[in-house]
Amino acid sequence: MKSLIILLLTLFLFPQNSVKDLPIWNPKQGVLIDKSKEGEAQFIVEQQKYYAMVEKGYENLSTSEKKFYDNFDETYETYWDVIGMGDSWYDGMEIESVWASSHLKSNYKTINYIPHNIHDLDYQTAWVEGVEGYGIGEKIKYSFSSQQPRITSIIVVNGYVKSEKAWRENSRVKQLKLYINGVPTALLNLEDTRNEQIFEVEPIGNADRENLEELRTKPNWTLTFEITEVYKGEKYADTAITEIYFDGIDMY
Repeated sequence: MKSLIILLLTLFLFPQNSVKDLPIWNPKQGVLIDKSKEGEAQFIVEQQKYYAMVEKGYENLSTSEKKFYDNFDETYETYWDVIGMGDSWYDGMEIESVWASSHLKSNYKTINYIPHNIHDLDYQTAWVEGVEGYGIGEKIKYSFSSQQPRITSIIVVNGYVKSEKAWRENSRVKQLKLYINGVPTALLNLEDTRNEQIFEVEPIGNADRENLEELRTKPNWTLTFEITEVYKGEKYADTAITEIYFDGIDMY
């Protein structure tokens, strides 16, 4: 009995999977997210130019027009799209839900900071935690269906990147604690940058995909991200994340 009490006290005072025990993951840097209203206006002009060329017909374009046409990426519907249309990990699949422990309430009719924003694949929106201080301990949780393709990349767009001003004024995440199915798994170190930050991981999700009917009977699986450290904003304590999205394998 005495040894059992000692064991229970040890587990309580020195819990397993403490922060110090977890592996630390560092990202590779992706593209710089340098957005602006001026850039959006230029995108709209170029998009309209492209559509006019489609109407004109490729065979009727000049050499310079053909060069523009060939280089324009029509898969992006708006300037703020994170990924274009076409083959991607997301095709034909939707994440079941995104939940957060809090979000900042907005005083504006057209702006909000709800959990959905962190995975709407739109650089113009962001999830902002809603507690006093810098949001240490606040969490965002993704729930995936059993059939969801496995994840091999976690991509974080840190801070509020809709403009350089918004990014500087709001706080950004310095470190996230990752839980897989509720189990603490790793610490994700983030740099203080507007670049995409890409964490390449061993496949996460259901590996046995031969029997789809059996796969459908399995429970959802989850990824949870907890704020453990932040870079302080120049004006606001509120900590923002524009996107956490994914790439992977098993696309059908």
